[in-house]
Formats: sequence, C-alpha cells, structure tokens
Amino acid sequence: MKTGKTASLTVIILTFNEEKHLARCIQSIASVAERIIIVDSYSTDRTLEIARSAGAEVFQNPFVNQARQFQWALDNIATDSNWIMRMDADEYVLPELADELSEKLETLPEGVSGLLVKRRVIFLDKWIKKGFYPMVLLRIWRNGAGYIQQKWMDEHTKLKYGQTMMLDHDLVDHNLNHLGWWTDKHNRYSLREAVERLNREYHFLGDAYDTGYGIGNQKKPFKSLYMHLPLFLRPFLYFIYRYVLRLGFLEGKPGLIWHILQGFWFQFLVDAKIYQIKHLARKQGKSVKAVLEDDFGVKL
Repeated sequence: MKTGKTASLTVIILTFNEEKHLARCIQSIASVAERIIIVDSYSTDRTLEIARSAGAEVFQNPFVNQARQFQWALDNIATDSNWIMRMDADEYVLPELADELSEKLETLPEGVSGLLVKRRVIFLDKWIKKGFYPMVLLRIWRNGAGYIQQKWMDEHTKLKYGQTMMLDHDLVDHNLNHLGWWTDKHNRYSLREAVERLNREYHFLGDAYDTGYGIGNQKKPFKSLYMHLPLFLRPFLYFIYRYVLRLGFLEGKPGLIWHILQGFWFQFLVDAKIYQIKHLARKQGKSVKAVLEDDFGVKL
C-alpha cells in the first residue's frame, strides 16, 4: 500500500467485527506504510469491505488467541519490508508519530532492532493520563528480529537480537464501543488471565511455555509483587496505588470508571475465577488443568 511518502514498513492489524474502528486505524498509518495487512477472524460486519476499500490486504485465519493469530501472520504472510508494526484495530497513530516514523525508520543505526512507543488510552472520550499513562510497548521491529510471546494473555513482542529505542510520540487506544461490550470483553479476558496466573503456580502448560521477558521487555517488579499477594486483597491495593498514589482521582468521572473497572473489577474477577477453579479442583478431585478444560471449555 503506497500513498505519498512511505517507509519500508508493513503494518499488521488483527480484526473481528471492527467496522467502527478500522478506517480510522488504517488512515492514521497509511502515509507511512508500504503495506497494511489485515488478519481477520471471519468478521460478519463491514470490516473486510472497509479494509479492501482502504487498500489493505486481507487474510483470514481461525482465532485462538491474540498471540497465536499474530504469530501466524508473521509465519505465513511474506513481506520484504524492513520493518514490521503491530497495531490493534481500535488504535490509531498520532500525526506526529506518523511523521516521526517517516523521518526515522530508514535512518536508524543497525544496532536498533525494536522501537518502543507510548500508548495513551482514551476512555469515555477522555485521555486517562493520571494513574495509567504511559504504557510503553514494543510495537515496531526489524523484519525477522521479532516474534510474539506465546501466552494466553498479556503477550509481548520479543526481540531475538539488537537494542530498542523510544519514540517521542504516541499511539492512541480509543475504543468506541459501549461499556457493555467492554465488560463482556474483559469478562472473557479474565479467564485467559486466570489461566496465565494459575500456570505460574501449577505449570500445566509445560516448561517450554513462554513466560519470560525478551530483549526490549523489562521485568516489572510491581507485577511480581502483585502475584505474591493474597487473592482479593491485591485488587484493592492495586486500585489504591493507581487511583490515589498515582493521582487517578484527578481524571474526573471517566477516570473513576476506568480505574474501578480496569484496575479493580477486572483484577477482582480474575481472582474470583482463580478461586472457583481451585475450589472445583478440590471438590471434584481433579487437576486445575482438567477443570479448565472440562468445566470452562479452555482448549489447552
């Protein structure tokens, strides 16, 4: 895809029923990317029509989780671009970031293999800056240098070699769906996160399961501490950390809703599912893995 000045960049976007967001996403990066690739999970709305009309290339593959879907794209869709970028359909690139990429991508030192970008979240039309920003993510990497950590939840891009560099401008996450959609999605996410946390304790996914941090992804001491705190206490402490100590209360009502739902409710729901899974394992005399597969329908 070439519109005006482009860098040797291929952008990969995963989609399922993203007609509200996709045109905005593609338009924000079209001036920089030479190719935009959509990997769709068999959408039933206008997603594919929008993608093709915007000049994107469309592929389809059955969805298991984000990590497997994106790695499928890296393994099966050939590209000669020097750089790969990962975007979500409900994200967009600020014009300043697009200009920065256009200026820098082809002039970076060979030792730089990955680019870190700050993601800002817009929730109920407000930038949730206090208590949450910035979230720094490795989203752009040299072709062949990166791969997707194979996790059920919170997967990262990992580098095989090289160093990272921080970009100056932001990527924006602004989902336009209503709160019912948001809570439904996070209810599904909570089971995936419960699988991740239970695996830390029981190792039912095997020793080779990719839980570590690669180049460009540093360990987070706070998260390690969080995992060692008691169930149900840790969501309260996390909410207080974000909403009080990191001044999340200054973001008004949208900030209150965001920090309660994303910083407390979601974390509490994960703990509740962990508690129930362990309870059922004891009650039924089964392993945690068997409960996940038999009672929760998780295909491990």
